[in-house]
Amino acid sequence: MPKLEAYHKKLDYSYALGVFPALNLLESRPQCARRLLLSPQGLGNEGVERLRERCRALGIREEMAERVLMREAHKQNVFAALVFEKFQDQLRDEGPHVVLCQISDGGNLGTALRACLGFGVKDVAVIKPAVDAFEPKVIRASMGAAFRLRLHVYEHFDEYRAQFPARNLYPFMLDGAVELEQAVAQKKQPFTLIFGNEASGLPPEFARMGQSVLIPQTNEVDSLNLSVSVGIGVYSFMREVPKR
Repeated sequence: MPKLEAYHKKLDYSYALGVFPALNLLESRPQCARRLLLSPQGLGNEGVERLRERCRALGIREEMAERVLMREAHKQNVFAALVFEKFQDQLRDEGPHVVLCQISDGGNLGTALRACLGFGVKDVAVIKPAVDAFEPKVIRASMGAAFRLRLHVYEHFDEYRAQFPARNLYPFMLDGAVELEQAVAQKKQPFTLIFGNEASGLPPEFARMGQSVLIPQTNEVDSLNLSVSVGIGVYSFMREVPKR
């Protein structure tokens, strides 16, 4: 087997670090799993043994790779990981979408992906420039939710818009024209919720693309964390939408 390289975005594979993300990978995209990496310290652990059993049933090779796990996780308490092939999905047009524009932090992106799945949105677009959606930190922060989503990375927002020209857009902005409650009451299907960079948010031109939305907050903070905003926005818009 070829030597596993330290992760970088040009590789055609990445690492699902930890038992729970790895099990989510096997349940959702077993065809993408290449190799199971183990630490001797994890042998006998209930979750690790469940993972090993599932990999044996699927014919996935396992190997002791403690150094690789420490290198990729940057800590010593990750006892298992799956090497997986990167993937790119096509988004479906009939349901709700979330668009994440120019997100720069892997933890924020992963947590936002988990919130989308938790509240019923399974079609998510990531707009560049952005953190690599397959970076191990992103996958781990999503707790494997990334494997259960239809995920597509676009070079520009215009590329997404050209593919889905008829959707109703709801960009979330600090100077949004209507508050979240009103936007939800007046929402039109099919809808796309758009969130911007952690520091700069969405550019002003997004206010002209659809119905801009403001999440009300106190003046004690300047803004909400990206993943918190995604969670609030998606939950609010999805309360009356059948989960798929």
